[in-house]
Amino acid sequence: MPWKYFHGNADQPQGLTQPPERPPWRQFLPQDGISTVKDSEYWDSLRQLAAADTRSFQRGQSFRVRIDDQGHSDIVDAVNAAIHLRRPLLVTGVPGSGKTSLAYAIAYELQLGPVLTWPITARANLVDAQYRYDAIARLQDAQLDNTRQGARSPQPEPDTDDELGDYIQLGPVGTAFLPSRLPRVLLIDEIDKGDLNLPNDLLNLFEEGEFEIPELVRRKRRRGNDGPDLTLEVRTADLDMTAQITNGRVKCCEFPIVIMTSNGGRDFPPEFYRRCLRVKMPNPTPESLLPIVRSHFDIADQSGWTQTEATLKTLIGQFLDKDNKTDRATDQLLNAIYLMTRDDSPSEVEMARLQDLLFRRLSEAD
Repeated sequence: MPWKYFHGNADQPQGLTQPPERPPWRQFLPQDGISTVKDSEYWDSLRQLAAADTRSFQRGQSFRVRIDDQGHSDIVDAVNAAIHLRRPLLVTGVPGSGKTSLAYAIAYELQLGPVLTWPITARANLVDAQYRYDAIARLQDAQLDNTRQGARSPQPEPDTDDELGDYIQLGPVGTAFLPSRLPRVLLIDEIDKGDLNLPNDLLNLFEEGEFEIPELVRRKRRRGNDGPDLTLEVRTADLDMTAQITNGRVKCCEFPIVIMTSNGGRDFPPEFYRRCLRVKMPNPTPESLLPIVRSHFDIADQSGWTQTEATLKTLIGQFLDKDNKTDRATDQLLNAIYLMTRDDSPSEVEMARLQDLLFRRLSEAD
């Protein structure tokens, strides 16, 4: 069987039906513990969600990986190695080179449902990305129930389990590590913007593939080790979807396909690098941008393509002029082409003026 599952060409997505064999040192929850029927229903629902998200669907469909004359791509090799080895992939490159879109392309081509996205900010916290427990809402609801029942004073929090799951929601990371026969795609976007300790916080999760929800673990301990399992239904990061958590522990069966993007703003600890694969997105070229433009606009099928092709190539050449080659995003080019290909497009003189607006350097101040 060919070792490549991802090819970087989404024209004919094949889908991932069976992941490759796991390395002995990357074994997680055995698949025997997963219900085939429930897992099938779960993935049917996920694929319906993915198909309904038109913007993400198009983003994955239109992405193209640059292939050299020998049919080779470092990006394709890195993604497939990450799938086989169950390791996160750290993707670097200039802004607009397609780092984020790569995650959507993987999810689209392998038919792995919606991309679970964790956009990193300076305040990003791993626990919040795993789950959130809304204790305040639970207390307010308890007080409201007491008021409706005519109680004179708020009563202690009810010691029941059934309603506890209503106040817990898994975040994108927590949802990605739910046990399933197929991996989810998790995008940790711009990880270099996070706190200095964030990479270290991720080390144990990446190594063990599991985490705990302390509120549920404590509730299980109240029952005693010999008591029945505590299984609660909680909300997930997927729209209107829930999952069952047993004894407060979430452990993956298939390690998710984790894509972490970085603009190269800082270095990471060696321990973090050891647990990742790393690849750099190539800078855009006219040859790589033309397929992207065609996939977004389907210009090749429009009448008038022969008249606009020369103009389009000129525009791409201006976009990639030697001074600004690494300081512009592909979105800026797509904005210009969108204006150029409309029925009510600007004149050549107007378009020349608009380029000063549309092609401004990303590092250029106002």
